[in-house]
Amino acid sequence: MMISKTKRAMDRRGFLGLSSLSFAGTISLRAEEMKKKNKSAILLWMGGGPSTMDIWDLKPDAPTGGPFRPISTSGDMQICEHMPLMATQMHNMSIIRSMSTREADHMRGRYYMHTGYVPNPNMEHPSYGSVLSNQLERDDLAIPQFISVGGGSIGAGFLGMKYAPFVVNSNGRVRNLDMKIDERFYQRAFALDLIEDNFIKQNRGSAAKDHRDIVRQAFDVLTSEQMNAFKVAGEPDNIKERYGNNNFGKGCLMARRLVESGVPFIEVNLGGWDNHQNIFPTLKDNKLPMLDQGMSALMEDLEQRGLLEDTAIIWMGEFSRTPRINGNAGRDHWARSWSVAVGGAGMNNGTAIGKTNEDGTKVETEPYSSQDVMASICKALEIPLSTTFTSKSGRPMKIANSGKIIGGLFS
Repeated sequence: MMISKTKRAMDRRGFLGLSSLSFAGTISLRAEEMKKKNKSAILLWMGGGPSTMDIWDLKPDAPTGGPFRPISTSGDMQICEHMPLMATQMHNMSIIRSMSTREADHMRGRYYMHTGYVPNPNMEHPSYGSVLSNQLERDDLAIPQFISVGGGSIGAGFLGMKYAPFVVNSNGRVRNLDMKIDERFYQRAFALDLIEDNFIKQNRGSAAKDHRDIVRQAFDVLTSEQMNAFKVAGEPDNIKERYGNNNFGKGCLMARRLVESGVPFIEVNLGGWDNHQNIFPTLKDNKLPMLDQGMSALMEDLEQRGLLEDTAIIWMGEFSRTPRINGNAGRDHWARSWSVAVGGAGMNNGTAIGKTNEDGTKVETEPYSSQDVMASICKALEIPLSTTFTSKSGRPMKIANSGKIIGGLFS
């Protein structure tokens, strides 16, 4: 679809900036017949590897269980005493306590937990955010289908730049978009569009056409009223205070606003969990209060607005921390037995699924993987697990890498 003269505006420098970042491939304006409507997912990504033994699966009687104590919740499980606000929201969450994976390196674990595949130099796999935004794509959405608040996500792989994460900070600022939209802007864009058309007519191939289409889509974003979804500063003061005056709280508030606007996938990053030393004061005084306030506000807000039933929540990092406490009063990398939390989207919530042994060193029940979490989220969002993509090399790639559904999450 051709854009009007008033939407064809951008100087060459702005154009080049937009084409080089996450913005370029994230604008989706064409929906396919099988796309699901009114479903979303929010990934709360805990970069660095949080100690789930000190958050979701406490071992107070173990020698290395740490000083934290469990408290009761609104669900049928206990969590850390330093998560009192989340304790009131656990009827809407489930804890998968029998995660068992192999990647205990930050980069490899981040890739695996975002894609369900181990890194492969011959294949760049799409992130779960790219996969879900592809399957839940909406034709009435002018802003991107996959928003990453604070970065930390993985790209779109063979699905293409259209489904790559569109990165903003927690204040809603987008790199290279702080430009004045005025008549001069539109005039330059019109001139650029003519140049692009002539370039394509010279038999420059499909890449040039794709490039022009991306820029035209970018103009729709720049001039769309849906960009207001990023403006968390306009929320009432009491709402902002409930979420917390920090990057994670603002990111969670933005996630709620984006779900309201119809964005299929939002990822909010809270880093700083690589606690090799002094882990307990760091968790008690810093990480857990921030997580507790922002996450609980998000859950409560989504439920009160009637959005939680169609929104899947995923809380996870690349791995967890060792049950053993090291000589620096910290915990090191550990992927053998740990927890992920999920909720919303009509799942059977309020329960703990799976079990680790008395000191948290091994899983005693059926182990679950990144693929299994993704398969379960797909089921919750009504995406068929038979869905298959084709890589650039022509290889069929099944959604969720053939993961199995976690039975306790569904009736």
